[in-house]
Amino acid sequence: MLSIQNLTLEFPTRTIFNGISFLINPGDKVSLVGRNGAGKSTLLKILGGDLPPQEGSVNHPKEFSIGYLPQELVFPEGKTVREEAETAFEELRAMERSIEEINEQLATRTDYESESYIDIIQKLTDVTQAYEMKGGYSAAGEVEKVLFGLGFKPEQLDLPLSTFSGGWRMRVELAKILLLNHDVILLDEPTNHLDIESIIWLEAFLKTHSAAIVLVSHDRNFMDTVTNRTIEIVNGNIYDYPAHYSKFLVLREERVQQQINAKKNQEKEIKETQQLIDRFRAKASKASFAQSLVKKLDRMETIDVDEMETGRIRFSFPSANPSGKVVLKLENVCKAYGEKNVLNGVDMEIERGDRVAFLGQNGQGKTTLVRLLMNEIHGEGIVEWGHNVKVGYYAQEQTTWLDGDKTVLQTIEDEAPDEIRPRVRSMLGAFMFSGDDVTKKVKVLSGGEKGRLALCKLLLNPVNVLLMDEPTNHLDLKSKDVLKQALNDFDGTVILVSHDRDFLAGLTDKSFEFKGGKVKEHLGDIHSFLEAKKMESFREYELQKKEEKHSGKTKQNKSQAKAQRNEEKAERKRLKQLEKTETAIAELESEIAVMDDQLQNPETYKQLLNDEAFLASYNAKKAELEKLMDAWSDLMNV
Repeated sequence: MLSIQNLTLEFPTRTIFNGISFLINPGDKVSLVGRNGAGKSTLLKILGGDLPPQEGSVNHPKEFSIGYLPQELVFPEGKTVREEAETAFEELRAMERSIEEINEQLATRTDYESESYIDIIQKLTDVTQAYEMKGGYSAAGEVEKVLFGLGFKPEQLDLPLSTFSGGWRMRVELAKILLLNHDVILLDEPTNHLDIESIIWLEAFLKTHSAAIVLVSHDRNFMDTVTNRTIEIVNGNIYDYPAHYSKFLVLREERVQQQINAKKNQEKEIKETQQLIDRFRAKASKASFAQSLVKKLDRMETIDVDEMETGRIRFSFPSANPSGKVVLKLENVCKAYGEKNVLNGVDMEIERGDRVAFLGQNGQGKTTLVRLLMNEIHGEGIVEWGHNVKVGYYAQEQTTWLDGDKTVLQTIEDEAPDEIRPRVRSMLGAFMFSGDDVTKKVKVLSGGEKGRLALCKLLLNPVNVLLMDEPTNHLDLKSKDVLKQALNDFDGTVILVSHDRDFLAGLTDKSFEFKGGKVKEHLGDIHSFLEAKKMESFREYELQKKEEKHSGKTKQNKSQAKAQRNEEKAERKRLKQLEKTETAIAELESEIAVMDDQLQNPETYKQLLNDEAFLASYNAKKAELEKLMDAWSDLMNV
């Protein structure tokens, strides 16, 4: 159990936490929500021990383990992917060395009846038991299982970690946390650098994990799937709801409405009381009564209504003079990294006013093409921007390009044209940077605040084409809605890379599907694309493993239709078996968790160590869990 008592944190300009208290119980799956800058990431830092509170305390039992994945990390160097992931088991390696040393001592001893010999035997038993409970015998297999689940291929595990992007290196850090038997796992925006396939794997992993989970995310589906409790941070206080995010929204609406009704009743009571005071104040016989009413008003605590909509960014993209009819044309564009052809003979044409989505799994070339379009990298083939095209570019790593030593105001002033400089503070105000906020150093901003600042930079120069790679990664749900509206209102051309189905819905009218080095055009928005693919959701599309083969020249014959029906039937059977396996895993992990608690209880520990039936059952359950996890992994990788 993690206990947070009277936690207070104040900055010069505002209060972050005002004496908040709550408990994280075993098995809790908690979403921290609130507007950008409300203190979500700060609270995770305090819980993870990276930031001390000014007042209050964070308490937990001895031998309590907390895993923490922040939004930003300093990545280690010098190891391969596998070697870095295996550093999670340094404690197990120490236990292995201890077991080896004890066995060497026993091999040289002959005083089998002595007290010191018995002590050594007991020490060996204790260390071996701890080693087993921490998963020492299955650690090697778990490393590969978790890395594969997070999207790594077998051939990538022995490549230097330094050859991977920041997003992939973040996955290794996440793997290290998931591999350890933590009591609480703290995750700050864990899905930002994951594709949909990896997000779904992570959802299933966390949902059945025995640890308590506390996470910050702006992915509604992820929160609904993983969590069963929502803690909202509002103006330094918290509201705790025993519900996932979508249900929380309903409950919050009810709470705010109750506050509004209570405030109306209070204002009515105050008005009536004041009228009585004014009426009887001048009468000597009623003076004492009037005075008592005055004291009553003085003692009355004013009811405040949480104004949920006050913290919203508001902006529109300034448009330049129209471009030519053809905005972008690609002919036979290719890009390879070594022997891997990421893009292979890509042809594409985008016209003025098009709203385009680049869709596909990570690693299929979407960001590669974006970077090639912006001359950050070079490939083969023809890339032609049309007449009078002016591009506003938001890169996937846009927030990392900001100079951390500059202030918010300096960041915008240094790049603003002369005619815009007088309006810089107003622009920042539209992005919720007001007063002393503009003097903050960029390096102290939250991920969401950096995202808003990067968006603000896009407004400095008029453009007629917006090219945006995962622009919603660090934005809260309300800010995503505002960005979506601004893009809908923009009268130029929009090109988006995103895995966010809700964000894309109704925003684009054309999709380019990236798969196997090729790019295929689909007309219509994301719903039309999904309907054409005969799939219920964008997630199911991104989970698809096998490429559909199209001739494009002849209609599908009966044998092809039958093969497709058989394939769809097999997929439904796989999904049903997957759901059944996940349920069995959850039940078994729950049973093992109960037995773990019994083994960790000092009152029952020694008794259970001598209970052969209990230990046999315990080991059998763990072995069965291992089989189920292997079966689950096989089903996921079909």
